[in-house]
Amino acid sequence: MYLLHCVLVILLVTVAVGGDMLRKSIVFDKATPDVFYCPVEKLMTFDKMYVRARPLKKLCEFDGERLPDDYKSDCYNDVDESDFACREKKRIMMRLSPPGSELLTNEIS
Repeated sequence: MYLLHCVLVILLVTVAVGGDMLRKSIVFDKATPDVFYCPVEKLMTFDKMYVRARPLKKLCEFDGERLPDDYKSDCYNDVDESDFACREKKRIMMRLSPPGSELLTNEIS
């Protein structure tokens, strides 16, 4: 019975970590600031993750709201519309335009 409990716990942890790995698979590269990358198929490991480049404006384009019935995502399992994706977009936008950066560019001009 103890062995069965251990196997169940390991299985639950594996499923939870695997789901979290997929949910957090939005990739942003500073070298290409106008796009983000998301998986096109279910990933087993990050070593063999196939991604598609999408415009940054498409990341969390529905602001975490319910997706339209006819919506067809380019990312696997709609990871580009997850809660994590919305938080990630805010983080990316803060990196690209930190608060006060518009004041610095106005002073330089």
